[in-house]
Amino acid sequence: MEKSPNNEKKPADIPQQHIENEPKSGDRPDQGTAMTNDHYDPQGKPDADKRVLPAPDTVGNKRKFPILAQPPEAFTGLKLGKPADVAAGLPAVLKSGAFAWSEAGVGRGTHALLKLNQKDGFDCSSCAWPDPDRDRSIAEFCENGAKATASDADHKRVDPDFFAKHSVVELSQMTDRDLNNAGRITHPVVLRPGATHYTPIAWDDAFQLIADELNKLESPHEAAFYTSGKVPNEPAYVYQLFVRQFGTNNLPDCSNMCHESSGSALSPTVGLGKGSVTLNDIYDAEVIIIMGQNPGTNHPRMLSALQIAKRKGAKIISVNPLHEAGLSHFKNPQDFMNPIKAVGTLLGHGTPITDLFLQVKINGDMAVLRGIMKHLLDAEAKSPGTVVDHEFIRQYTTCYEEFVEVIRNTTWEDIEEMSGISRGQLLEAANLLAHKKKIITCWAMGLTQQKNGVMSIQEIVNLHLLKGAIGIPGGGLCPVRGHSNVQGDRTMGIWERPHKEFLDALEKEYNFQPPREHGLDTVESIKAMYDGKIKVFLSLGGNLLSAGPDTEFIADCMRKQRLTAFVAPKLNRGHLTTGDISLILPCFTHLDIDVQKSGQQFTSCENSMGVVSRNKGVLEPLEGEMRSEVAIICGIAKATLGARSTVDWDAYTENYDTIRDAISRVIPGFEEFNEKIRKPGGFYLPNGPRERNFTTENGKANFSVTDMVMHPIEPDQLVLMTIRSHDQFNTTVYDYNDRYRGIHGERRIVFMNPQDMAERNIRERQLVNVTSHFEGQTRKMEKLIAIPYNIPKGNTAAYYPEANVLVPVASVAYISNTPTSKFVIVTVEPVADAVVKGDGSTEVVAVA
Repeated sequence: MEKSPNNEKKPADIPQQHIENEPKSGDRPDQGTAMTNDHYDPQGKPDADKRVLPAPDTVGNKRKFPILAQPPEAFTGLKLGKPADVAAGLPAVLKSGAFAWSEAGVGRGTHALLKLNQKDGFDCSSCAWPDPDRDRSIAEFCENGAKATASDADHKRVDPDFFAKHSVVELSQMTDRDLNNAGRITHPVVLRPGATHYTPIAWDDAFQLIADELNKLESPHEAAFYTSGKVPNEPAYVYQLFVRQFGTNNLPDCSNMCHESSGSALSPTVGLGKGSVTLNDIYDAEVIIIMGQNPGTNHPRMLSALQIAKRKGAKIISVNPLHEAGLSHFKNPQDFMNPIKAVGTLLGHGTPITDLFLQVKINGDMAVLRGIMKHLLDAEAKSPGTVVDHEFIRQYTTCYEEFVEVIRNTTWEDIEEMSGISRGQLLEAANLLAHKKKIITCWAMGLTQQKNGVMSIQEIVNLHLLKGAIGIPGGGLCPVRGHSNVQGDRTMGIWERPHKEFLDALEKEYNFQPPREHGLDTVESIKAMYDGKIKVFLSLGGNLLSAGPDTEFIADCMRKQRLTAFVAPKLNRGHLTTGDISLILPCFTHLDIDVQKSGQQFTSCENSMGVVSRNKGVLEPLEGEMRSEVAIICGIAKATLGARSTVDWDAYTENYDTIRDAISRVIPGFEEFNEKIRKPGGFYLPNGPRERNFTTENGKANFSVTDMVMHPIEPDQLVLMTIRSHDQFNTTVYDYNDRYRGIHGERRIVFMNPQDMAERNIRERQLVNVTSHFEGQTRKMEKLIAIPYNIPKGNTAAYYPEANVLVPVASVAYISNTPTSKFVIVTVEPVADAVVKGDGSTEVVAVA
């Protein structure tokens, strides 16, 4: 290939270091039989409602309804620091211990951490990054895993006395951090019509109340059953079984809002809506592309794998609108436990992670990929047979010629305009890939929640098919899942569009007719609630109000329900904006010891790379009346279905082995489930694409021919994306800090390009209002603090759940129907001359 220009200064090469327990190159697990195709509709969701529903009064509702659906607007004390260029290190170690001990106590917190992600312990309840197959560290967790574990192990109690002291209105005026940190819910409670406080209710009465409301419905389709990705396999399986025996496929879940775009892109192209790599492949890769992902905050343990790959010579290309600390340098906290490495790690600058950084515009990733492939095809034309894997393409793929024509017809002008990346920078990326085969591309919600999310992921697949970089050691596709078991929940049948084979297996196992018509995903459920077509909303974990788009719209929908019921271990804002009647049913977490009639039970989770492992609690639950998720679901099912059910719900509650026996007969890959799950470290599920067995309908891996849709905006408009802070996981906020980005003590922040600020006469720390624009509608968020940041001109970012109020419910990604939280068109305007001081107060400053 032609010589590429310099992009920016590269980190110096570091000497090779010995890695203990290094997996052998190309180490592959036993795969078993390929799983059935996911059967996503490649043409999209034909039943999706295309209406643009009325925009809620995002400002007026804060005054109209005393129970706040949005977090309170009071400032909490902004202190600005310099953005970090090193992730983890000693601060992560200290923060992990401090949070664990402050929430759970020294003894309880330490015991929990030492069992976290161990083969004889429990699975982390935060991200789904896999654990090493072989030996594991005594501290096999990251800072955010420690925070999640400490939060679950909280010794503080939200008991009947707590609810008696705090009305629902008062609770809604607390911050999300304070709601979470109030403690563990210990007793089931009910909010009756006209009541101001939740009050205790007996379990049997709670089950009967739900049963009565469900059985009053004219149709089972008038209920929606939401699920969080934190739910383990066994309760997820019994939940979907109950819902289908009740008579509906209305199983919206958090995956509809995160990696639905990945499944929609992967299933028709390679045959399985999951990744095709293992952790050992990451270690063995020659080039790793990281797109739309911030591993330093969202998947910190991924940095350890990247460190190993780097020390073995891998090159890493990072594609992201923001310079993130975890994509710059990494200090491995494990090294502080090694006296030989500790001093060097403390004093050094850490392992350089990124070799080439491409600061893409929001929603411009597919143009980046088009540009790289355009360069690769040009190089192949100059040196035939040296860049493109024609043998792989001939043997395994279809639609190659059509794909090539689309790439060649894409202009460099469109590529550079959409991506914000120059042709020369894209050539530099192509040069890193041209003569390499072991390529892995990782991505997360920075891609899936774009307007073009599905097409961007299809272009990732195209790149890998072009290079033959799939189904080989060190090469493949790696969607990095967010929550601990979001992938496992889908495997267990938590989806609104189940395939025929799965329903046939349920029918055979339980001798009933499961509903065959498609149910409603998350966005369609929200719209049905608004229309009055959904009257009962049950939530197994999660926080739809804060996780979903259009916060005030969802709040309106919740108020229209006859009943809302939430199975949860801790309080969140979603428990406060409710239907006429509302229930909170307290459940165990991953780390609670769960004893049923047959003895102590365990559950299982599936990580991002298809490993199913055991999850056994290690802490005695707090004094109270909490129950396991399995026991709660089975109690609801028994009360609701009565004699018309064909399931022995009592047997499932008393011994989870009976659930796993059923799963082994219903779901491919889980044969001998009870035997395999008891092996240390668990087992790999079969994965066709990992073995070049593409279980698409035509049996081939399919190149995609996609439209590179451009979305022009007005000169005064910006494109906003919602992001997490470092002290949160999903909608759970542990504290007000985002130290890697230099933000301390505050969350009401909007990050802006300095030139965009200057053009709008906005000063650092000045208060601004942000208004989103969609199909002639506006939604407004007041009182954010403008912070200059290194983000592409024309782009801006703000934290969710606060900024979800700006995301229109009808603004969704093509094909997947995923809310476009990474593509919101906004305008930003200053509020007088108010500037926020460090103590959280405001002052009026003359603006030049």
